Amino acid sequence: MKILLIGNYSYDVQESMQLFASSLEAGLKKSGCEVLLIRPEPFFGKLKPSYRGIGKWLGYLDKFIIFPLRLHKVIKTVDMAHICDHSNAFYTGYLNDIPHLVTCHDLFAIHSARGEVKENPTKWTGRRLQEIILNGINRSMHVACASEATRSDLLQMTSLRPENVSVVYYGFNYPYSPMETTEAKGRLKSLGITSEDPFILHVGKNFWYKNRLGLLEIFRYMIQSDRSLHLNLVLVGSLITEEARRFVKSHNLEKRIFEIGLVKSEQLRVLYSTAGALLYPSLKEGFGWPIIEAQACGCPVFTTKRPPMTEIGGDAAVYVDPAKPEAAARTIMEYISDSEKIAKMRESGFLNVKRFSIDKMIRQYIDLYERLAVRRKSYAET
Repeated sequence: MKILLIGNYSYDVQESMQLFASSLEAGLKKSGCEVLLIRPEPFFGKLKPSYRGIGKWLGYLDKFIIFPLRLHKVIKTVDMAHICDHSNAFYTGYLNDIPHLVTCHDLFAIHSARGEVKENPTKWTGRRLQEIILNGINRSMHVACASEATRSDLLQMTSLRPENVSVVYYGFNYPYSPMETTEAKGRLKSLGITSEDPFILHVGKNFWYKNRLGLLEIFRYMIQSDRSLHLNLVLVGSLITEEARRFVKSHNLEKRIFEIGLVKSEQLRVLYSTAGALLYPSLKEGFGWPIIEAQACGCPVFTTKRPPMTEIGGDAAVYVDPAKPEAAARTIMEYISDSEKIAKMRESGFLNVKRFSIDKMIRQYIDLYERLAVRRKSYAET
């Protein structure tokens, strides 16, 4: 069986989706599958490389006009097609009768386009694009979701039958593990962390659902509850917004906040291995990568008591309500001041992450490919 993987346009700057497609390609090849990974390549987009403004429109030409021409040729040479990101589900219209599936990571953009997320209003072009994507998902032969929470959301939003929607958890795209303490602490200065004080870690960007203002509010209550602890907060990912920066200044948190920006996986491993805990008070997630990355490095996780965070963190994480930041802060401080509770969280985390492996993910996808091929064959014979 020759498998075609359809990846993401490089100028859309979707690093996690690019990693997912690359991990899938490597895992399938390791399992003995013949694999071809293709993605829309910049042609018009080279004139103005960007995912905004004119660059966005040039990218649409590459994705909607140039790439389908290539896809039309390639599709004749493969037995199975896998669209690695549901945001490209509109390509299902070019797959003809070939067995295929789509991986759905989350449906936040579609909810926003429907006007259901006041924090993230969508312009007309965005609304139209998400409508096209949703139509493509509805045409899919099968959809594999990143979590049970995403599957439930998808079934409510689409006309797909339950038997045509399954859950395939991600596997790790990097070998996260605890780094030896002396080595890890020695690398912190190279990341701009000069303080010897303990720190809480947050990993994320400024998307509305990451709840970064809520994160800062919880942290403010944490340091108020025990000023002798001299606790810091390290932020990995996008630099905070102006609104968040005003919050930091108004509460005199400037000396307690370290903004690292984007880091490589090994640098992230350093931070997970030295942090007192990961604080991840997201309002929504499709999966929640940092939860299992942190646990794999022995970092205790405090996250939101909502799916899929509860689904992914399992019994190893401690769950809080981000709508009650003072109560959340009290819960977190109660745990981090108790070495026995923290040790138990670490051990539980190591057990929990065994549920998520690249080998397991690949086996599940191969099983889906085989089932879809058999189903298509039986349809053809009737």
